[in-house]
Amino acid sequence: MAAYLDDDDEESSEDYLFKVVLIGDSAVGKSNLLSRYARNEFNLNSKATIGVEFQTQSMEIDGKEIKAQIWDTAGQERFRAVTSAYYRGAVGALIVYDISRKATFDNVGRWLEELRVHSDASVVVMLVGNKCDLNSRREVTKEEATAVAEKENLSFIETSAMNATNVVDAFQTVVKEIYRIVSKKPLFTSSVSMKSNTVLGSSQRLAGLDAAHPRKTGCCTTA
Repeated sequence: MAAYLDDDDEESSEDYLFKVVLIGDSAVGKSNLLSRYARNEFNLNSKATIGVEFQTQSMEIDGKEIKAQIWDTAGQERFRAVTSAYYRGAVGALIVYDISRKATFDNVGRWLEELRVHSDASVVVMLVGNKCDLNSRREVTKEEATAVAEKENLSFIETSAMNATNVVDAFQTVVKEIYRIVSKKPLFTSSVSMKSNTVLGSSQRLAGLDAAHPRKTGCCTTA
């Protein structure tokens, strides 16, 4: 994990910026998880994400401002070649599946493999079983998911973007774990001093992409 900090003001606390990606099959609820966390909004009729969108959220840990730039990648197969570039620079990831659709859980291993190919080995990963409000239609048990999470050394949580269950906890747990890892490592700058006073992943420009890229809406029809 590369680190960047501002040395203009020695009395100010460092601001950290972490890139976190949301990955998983189409229509598992990635965009609604992000909109619920970032804006406390839920759109029942949201459409599939095309390309990528991101939101930046702030929280305070140990008196420091921590910013998480959360990227919502498209889950459709035809966009895989595009979204693979967005893994670069990520220091955290949420792999999302739909508890009411077993096929989306069966694909978790593929997403995890892709993440490990395109990101740093130290990336913090959480397995997220979304749409727990659809418990009556459940096709994936908590025990199944827990077993996979333990095997792959992932944290695990079930969420509902529709009723906001565990959504904040999911994102904040990942960000706090990233901060715990980074704060224990010596900060290094690679001869770079940034006015934005940030700590990023392995890429200063966040995978070579910026906010000029179009941001689209939604990814699913339910939580």
